[in-house]
Amino acid sequence: MLRNADVSNRPKPNQRTPSGEAFTRLILEAFRFNGCLLAAGDRLTQDLGLTSARWQVLGAIDEGPLPVAQISRNMGLSRQAVQRVANELAAGGFVAFADNPNHRRAKLAGLTQRGRQALDEITRRQVAWANRITAGFDASMVEAAANVLLALRSGIEADTANSG
Repeated sequence: MLRNADVSNRPKPNQRTPSGEAFTRLILEAFRFNGCLLAAGDRLTQDLGLTSARWQVLGAIDEGPLPVAQISRNMGLSRQAVQRVANELAAGGFVAFADNPNHRRAKLAGLTQRGRQALDEITRRQVAWANRITAGFDASMVEAAANVLLALRSGIEADTANSG
C-alpha cells in the first residue's frame, strides 16, 4: 500500500513538479517582461536615433572598446546579431572600429564622441525611468528578484554546459 502512495505522489512523465510549474510561469512572465523592457527602451532612445538593441551594444562598450565576439559573449547574444547592430551604430556615427592589437581581423568597437553623448543622455533618462518604475518598492524586494533570476540563469548555463 505504501508503494502505491509513493508512486501516486510522483509527477507523471509529462507533468511538471510544483517548482517546474512555477518556473514555467516565471519564464512566460519573463518573456512578457522582456518585451516591455525592449519597448520601453525603444521609447527612451527613439529620438536619439537608437533602439534598445543599439543601447545594449553602446552600454557594453561603455568602459572601453571590445571586439564584437566579446560583446556578444558578455550579452549572451549571437555574434552575427551584435555585428549587425555594431555596423548600424558605426554607420550612424555612434561607434568606430579600430585595430585590435590582440587579433588581426577582430576590430575593436568603441564609442565615438556622438556615442558617448548619446549614452550619457540615455543613462540620464534611464535613471529617472527606473526611479519612477520602482517608486513604492522596497529595494530589497527588487534585489531579491534579481538574485533569483541570477541563480536561475546560472542553473540554465550549467545545464547547457553539461548537456552540450
